[in-house]
Amino acid sequence: MKKKNSKEESKTEWERVDALQDEDIDYSDIPELNDDFFEKATFVPAKQTVTIRLDADVITWLKEGGKGYQTRANKILRSVMEARQKAPAEPAKKRAGGR
Repeated sequence: MKKKNSKEESKTEWERVDALQDEDIDYSDIPELNDDFFEKATFVPAKQTVTIRLDADVITWLKEGGKGYQTRANKILRSVMEARQKAPAEPAKKRAGGR
């Protein structure tokens, strides 16, 4: 993500914006949020930044799809999670080495 240079002066006329009253703002290009909008709305869970170690070939494969490899990884993990939540619970398997 490219950091914004905070030393550049804003071109926004903040005094003019602060002086605006609600009735002075033109909302004509923004659709009204009615009951239909909220009936069709979907919940998007919040993202959490994590550090995870993955095999190099897995990362290479994800990146081969171009920009958005982290989103692809999230979708893959979500689909596995949702499939397991729908499936009947399986007993936990013991791993070799006692882990």
